[in-house]
Amino acid sequence: MRTALLASVLLLAVSAPAHAHFKLVAPASMTAQSEPNGDPQKDAPCGPAVLGAETGAVTSVMTGGMLTVTVDETIDHPGHYRVAIAQDAAGLPAPPTVTGAQCGSAPIQANPTMPVIADGLFAQLTGAQGAATVQVQLPAGFTCNNCVVQVLEFMSAHAEPCFYYHCARVTISDTPAAPDAGPGAGPDAGTSGPDAGTGTGSVDGGCSTGGGGGLAGTALLVGLFALRRRRR
Repeated sequence: MRTALLASVLLLAVSAPAHAHFKLVAPASMTAQSEPNGDPQKDAPCGPAVLGAETGAVTSVMTGGMLTVTVDETIDHPGHYRVAIAQDAAGLPAPPTVTGAQCGSAPIQANPTMPVIADGLFAQLTGAQGAATVQVQLPAGFTCNNCVVQVLEFMSAHAEPCFYYHCARVTISDTPAAPDAGPGAGPDAGTSGPDAGTGTGSVDGGCSTGGGGGLAGTALLVGLFALRRRRR
C-alpha cells in the first residue's frame, strides 16, 4: 500500500503542468511585480485581472528609435515572446491562436505588423541565463503619450493558460528629453538674483551707492593734499 501511495505521488509530480513565469525588467512595468516570479501575469492584456495601483513608471523613447526590452524568466518553459504597442490597453492585440493539445503551438509573425512590433523573441531562454535583452525597432513616425507596450510570453507543452503578460507605459516623441541639469538648477540656482554676490543691493546689476561715496571721499583728500603742497 505504501508503495502504491508513493507511486501515485510521483505520478502527480511528473504530470503536473509546469508554469513558466517572467518579470518585465525593461521597459519598467506599469504594475507592481511580486517576488520571486513577477505575479500577477495570467490575465490579458497586462497581467492583473483588473488594473489596480500602477507604479507610475513611464519610459521615454525617440520616434523610430530602439526600445530596450529585458525579461527575466524565473521559471523555465519552452515557448517565445511577443511585443506589441498601442495607444492604450484596449488597443492591444488579442493573443495568437493556439493549435494542438497542451498549448501545442502559436504562429509567429516573421514580419510583424502594428500593433505587433516583434515576435518569436527569446525562444531558447532559460532562467539559468538570467535577464535577457533585445532591441526592438519602433515604427517610423509613431508617437504617443503614455501608450502601452505589452510583452506576452507564449508557453508550449503547457496546460492553459498558454500566455503570460506584462505591460509598460512608454512615451514616444520626436523631441529629445530635456537633460537633467542636476541639483541647484533653475531660476533660484547658484548665487544669481537680486540679492546675490556680496551685498551690493543693486537690482539691475549696477554699482551700489556705498561704493560711489568711497570714490568721492578719496578724490577730495587728494585735492586737499595737492592744495597744501602749493601753499608751501
